[in-house]
Amino acid sequence: MSRGSVLIVGGGIGGLSTAIALRGVGYDVNVVELQADLHSSVYGVGIIQPVNALRALDAIGCAEACLAVGYSTTAWGQMLDVDGKLIREMPGSRIPDSDLPPMNGLTRPQLHKILTDKACEVGVAIEYNKTFTTLTEGPAGVGVVYTDGSANIFDYVVGAGGVYSTVRPYVLREELKPVCLGQSAFRLNIPREPEIDRIILQHGPEGLAGFVPIGPDLAYLFYNTTWEEGRRLDQDKMAVELRERLAPFGGLAGRVRDKYVNDPAQIVFRPEEWLIAPAPWHNGRIVLIGDAVHAVTPHLGQGAAQAIEDGVVLAECLSSHSSHEEAFMAYSERRHERCKLIVESSVAIGEYEMDPAAHPDFDHAGLTQHVLETMIQPI
Repeated sequence: MSRGSVLIVGGGIGGLSTAIALRGVGYDVNVVELQADLHSSVYGVGIIQPVNALRALDAIGCAEACLAVGYSTTAWGQMLDVDGKLIREMPGSRIPDSDLPPMNGLTRPQLHKILTDKACEVGVAIEYNKTFTTLTEGPAGVGVVYTDGSANIFDYVVGAGGVYSTVRPYVLREELKPVCLGQSAFRLNIPREPEIDRIILQHGPEGLAGFVPIGPDLAYLFYNTTWEEGRRLDQDKMAVELRERLAPFGGLAGRVRDKYVNDPAQIVFRPEEWLIAPAPWHNGRIVLIGDAVHAVTPHLGQGAAQAIEDGVVLAECLSSHSSHEEAFMAYSERRHERCKLIVESSVAIGEYEMDPAAHPDFDHAGLTQHVLETMIQPI
């Protein structure tokens, strides 16, 4: 017997994870996604899955599939200087009595397909090229009018549409906009060099290069650099710009620069933005998850992890409380401080990368380890 009906607005990582988790506790779930299909709704190159993400994925039956196609590591990473010499090991953390690795990397299309396949397997209805125009809460639930003119009523609506969520204004009284960090990231898939068997961070004079394994033969390069808000960079100039910014590097970053940074069409470039919404994250029968309430810069690899955790916790709360008001309050209480730590720590790392001289006592590796150890605590 169904517990009720849920509409999820947004078919990304958080939306699909939430859909699977809610089906697991007995809800009928519909997902609407504005993009035209599975593939057009995937952004970026690869994705980091820290152990807490793997634990949440395990809870919805998807961890094994991710580990099978990705690259599992025995430690979180290493920190190198501009010449490629080791500065510090970064062990990461493990969950007690668990065989899950400290980190797994895979491509974003792989993760999206795993989640989509699982959602369909458990009976989630997914519609692409569709979203809503209005939400109206009434005694029978939330009335939804779609962009195609059709309408329906659901017991609950989950806003999982990302940092520019169109559901968010229905929940938060104040307008909330993401904050530009002042940094942008270049990303490029590359063949996996042998030493990329964990996350490798290489500090340069004006930016940070990093490498993440995302398959037996595949990795990605990222480069975080100070970037003026609003400054545009044409796609055909991406490779030249990235090579110039990597010019001071030796070691791994230097070799990757010379061997693989050639085709501008393969480079993904994104500004880094963040936000943390005040709790509670619901209004009546409408609730928010993921980047809609806690957009995270990529410095700790926790953005997707926190969205997946949101879905698991939301399903647990709805299945264990007698009313949706109690459930949604419990969800916000369990999630807010945890997500706030991730957002603020990621911003602190980004600010340090942009101006190390202004933060002489900042411990990049130490803060990363602290967050990773905190994340293995129960969600």
